[in-house]
Amino acid sequence: QLRLVESGGGFVQPGGSLRLSCSASGAGATLNNYVLAWFRQAPGKGREGLSCVSANGLATNYAEFVRGRFTISRNNADNTVTLQMDHLYSDDAAVYYCAAARLGPGRDGWWMPAFDYPMDYWGKGTLVTVSE
Repeated sequence: QLRLVESGGGFVQPGGSLRLSCSASGAGATLNNYVLAWFRQAPGKGREGLSCVSANGLATNYAEFVRGRFTISRNNADNTVTLQMDHLYSDDAAVYYCAAARLGPGRDGWWMPAFDYPMDYWGKGTLVTVSE
């Protein structure tokens, strides 16, 4: 069982930056065999996939509306994944979640699922507020 805990959310003014972190723990917690991703959900809206990083850390994917503003990175030694968010707008206000998908048979460290893939583990989220 993998436990994911997000941190780093808070209040930021438009144009500002935040850095979210997600730490993994649990029995046998090692992120080497997991794809990691960030999602968000704003009030009254559906969940959106933002970014994904492959298990080997060498491939990333971004939703078009965050590409160039958000950067995902992972540190398997520390069991963490981060999301650097720059140039935040009011539309970026949401609860942000990290998630993990286990590598299954036939999938290697380069595997990158689509954002609608059913992730295996989810954190409880961290709130990001963007306002003047």
